[in-house]
Amino acid sequence: VVLWETLALGMRALNFSSRVAFEEENESGEPIEFPEKAFLGTMLLALVFVVAVFFAAPILLAHLLERWDVARAWVVLAEGVVRLGLFVGYIATIGLIPDIRRVFQYHGAEHMTIHAYEASRPLTVAEVRGFPKEHQRCGTSFLLVVVLVALVTFFVFDLLVDEGLLVRVASRIVLIPVVAGVSYEILRFGARYRENGLVRALFAPNIALQALTTKVPDDSQVEVAIAAFEATLEAAGPGRGAPAS
Repeated sequence: VVLWETLALGMRALNFSSRVAFEEENESGEPIEFPEKAFLGTMLLALVFVVAVFFAAPILLAHLLERWDVARAWVVLAEGVVRLGLFVGYIATIGLIPDIRRVFQYHGAEHMTIHAYEASRPLTVAEVRGFPKEHQRCGTSFLLVVVLVALVTFFVFDLLVDEGLLVRVASRIVLIPVVAGVSYEILRFGARYRENGLVRALFAPNIALQALTTKVPDDSQVEVAIAAFEATLEAAGPGRGAPAS
């Protein structure tokens, strides 16, 4: 339930930021209606892209191995490896775009600010700069866990059910909520016991991957992160903890 509430909140935040950006880019002074249909269309295309590239494409590529009578287990494993490679490659590639790199700097500033808050330190630029740009609850970590959980889930499913390529593709789509839910609980577990040495070791790849999605911010970006975080705390009300990063 919390996962879907978080996703809904994220969608509302994207909608809000799109509205703000749309208004800023129109300098005519005349009110222009925000294109809701365009926003929904963009989100739909993004969803189709994700399903096609990160779910369907690995299946089709791995399916080619069956022509050489490769064992079923190796085919499913190859699918997972291809999916992981596409995921990491995609993140690394978009990180080369200057605007996205700047977004990743804000991402790092956000993590540093949350670290400072959780350590009960003053939210100033000097204090925040003393904390790492990686965070245990980062969305990047969640996506990596999703990829790994998907590998295990689909591996077990395909060993139990082998009804052809179409069923395999359909199963990947149908099992997305299951994979996402399990991944979310794993991430919560990792955050709860992050001080445990074994847990830190198990989640080390998550932190390492954030080298791609977080960059060292400048002072102005840290200031923005602090202001945004304080506004979030004020809106959340007293007694609320730090949001997921």
